[in-house]
Order: sequence, then structure tokens, then C-alpha cells
Amino acid sequence: MNRISALRPLKLLENLNLFAALWLIFAVVAALKQCYTDNFNNYKIFQYVYYHTVDKVSLYAHYPELDIDQNHYGPLFSVIIMPFALLPDVLGMSLWNLANAAFLLFAVYKLPLTNVQKSLILMISAHEFLTTSLSFQFNPSISAIIILSYVFIDKKQDFWAAMLIVFGTFIKLYGVVGLAFFFFSKDKIKFILSLLFWSAVFFVLPMAISSPEFIINSYRDWYERLILKNKENIYQSNMQDISLMGMIRKIVGNPNLPNLPFLLGGMILMGLCYLRISMYKVEKFRLLLLSSVLIFTVIFSTASESPTYIIAFMGFSIWYVLIPKANYWQIALLIMTLAISSFSPSDLFPAYLREHFVKPYALKALPIVIVWACIVYEMLILKVADLSTPK
Repeated sequence: MNRISALRPLKLLENLNLFAALWLIFAVVAALKQCYTDNFNNYKIFQYVYYHTVDKVSLYAHYPELDIDQNHYGPLFSVIIMPFALLPDVLGMSLWNLANAAFLLFAVYKLPLTNVQKSLILMISAHEFLTTSLSFQFNPSISAIIILSYVFIDKKQDFWAAMLIVFGTFIKLYGVVGLAFFFFSKDKIKFILSLLFWSAVFFVLPMAISSPEFIINSYRDWYERLILKNKENIYQSNMQDISLMGMIRKIVGNPNLPNLPFLLGGMILMGLCYLRISMYKVEKFRLLLLSSVLIFTVIFSTASESPTYIIAFMGFSIWYVLIPKANYWQIALLIMTLAISSFSPSDLFPAYLREHFVKPYALKALPIVIVWACIVYEMLILKVADLSTPK
């Protein structure tokens, strides 16, 4: 009897809607908590992306008089945040978190897995979802964009997959990783043309609430801000660069270690997985690639911070529910990942360990890096018979 079958008597896990409802409650509670403690600087940044776009004021300047930090999202974000920014703060924040939660829940519902598996995904990722909700981050939607990019390509709906990939890229560059599923497309020409079409649409869309000149200049400013932000992430904060590179830099005490060798190594390993063309027809292999891409997005990014890890945790949880029967080391890895990569920023984790080890050395990344290595290993060595079905 495999692990999923053993869990079937637990009827609670079959009630996927219950776990989805809990996520929606988390989203609202997080918004209300931050609103009434006046701890919503990120949401203020998002609000003013809209107002600054309308007023044709720099989207990437620092506005200390408004008590907000700098924006790092693309001009398209002004259109997305508009309906929320126009509402009173408490309502806007609550609906913003709900929208992000609903989008990611929709993506999970669309995965070709059982309700028990989907419930487990929501359970494993619940604390990371709460963490990102407390920061009003767009990361749940980025997770949804990557997952749905895979789902739509898998269902031969390339036009909509392309829409999501471009949409995510024009808001936060992470969306571009949806191109990792390009080789699964059955109509690559249609896919490429769809990418071009949606690129044109989303490039001009924010001009509807501003002006072409301002938006074009804002794209240039966005590029310059991201280049500078990358340097800031490496040199200035223990709260950023929670990545493979950041962890190594902080452990060895050398912030000048370059990203390129790590990125090349990661891309080579991913590339080797793509060489297994005969496995493309196997659904579980494709889902493993989805898990790998979700994690890769975080552990190879200097912009990774604690609220970003909802993306990686979606990859981790998808991988975990695909295991037919978890052995002792896989169970230990689950416990270690939850303890260090999820709970370490919270009061549920020993403060001494957090402040003296986890934060200074970016050890939040360590279990997720190990998980990613396990996924790549599976994709490289397992046979078709071992990957015949995810259920």
C-alpha cells in the first residue's frame, strides 16, 4: 500500500475545499492584522505604483515622505493594483490578499493530482503562504502563473500559457521561468506567436492610465533599478539573497563570490534533464520538472527573501506528494524543510538558532537546495516504469 493510499482513511484530507477555505481565512486575517498594527509598507508601495503611474512620477524613486520604500515591479503592475489601490486600505488589503490566495488555489485545483494530494500541498505550504500574506507579496500569484503555465501547455492551451508567462514577466521577472515548459508544447509556432502578441498587449496596457513616453521611460528605469537591487541584495541585508549563492557567500564570508558559476551549474543540471526527451510523455516526469522549476526560481535568485519561499514550497510540496512511499530520509527531509525553511523566521523556531545561524548564513535555503538536488537526481536516473503515474 503506498503512502497516498494509506492516507485515504483520513477523510479530512479528501475535503480539499476545507483547506482552501483555511487559506482564504489566513489571507484575510493576515491583512487585518497588518492593517491594525500599521505594518503594511509593502502594500503602500503597491498602491503608489498606481498613483505614480497616473501622475507620471517615477515608479522607482524612494519616497521617505510617504513612508514607503522603493518599488521593484514593472509598469504593468499599476494596472493590476488599480482596483485595490482605489479602495479604503483595510478593504483593499484584504481583497488583495484574497485575490492572490484565490489565484494560487485555482492553480492547485488545476493540477492533475488527487484531492488528497492537493490537500497535502496546501498543508505543507500553509505557513509559507501565511508568511507571504503578512507581507502582501505578489509571490502567490507568481507561483500560480508558473503552475498554470505548465497546466495550460500540458492541455495544449498555448495561447493562455503564453499570456500568463508574459503577464508574470512584465510584473516580476520570475514569470519568465514559465518558458521552461516550452519543449512540452505541441504547437511551438503558435506558442511563440502568442508570446509576441501578449508582449505587445502588456507593453502598451499601462499606457491607458498614463502616457506612452512615461511608460517607455519607466521600463528603462525598471531595468536600472533591478540591476542596482541585485547588488543591494548581495551586500546590504541578511533578509535578502536567501539563495544557494547567498548561502555560500555568507558561510564563507565573501560577498564578492559571483552568481555566474552557480547559475551555470544549475542550468547545466536542468539541461541534462531536458535531454531525456523520451520521458516527456510521462506525466510524473513533467510534474517533477514543474517542481524543479518552482524551486530553481527561488534558490538561484539574489532577490529571494523569506516571503518568496511560497514559490519554492509549492515545488517542494508537489514533489513530496509524488513520492509513492516516503522512506525515513524523505520524512526527515520533510521535517527539516518545514522546521528550517518554513518555521525558522517565526516565533515557533528557537530565537538563538534563528539569529545566530539561520539568518546570518541564509540557511533557510539549505533544505530547499537539497530537495532540488533530489528532484534533479530523480529526473536523471529513474526509468519510465518508475515514473508511470503521479497518483
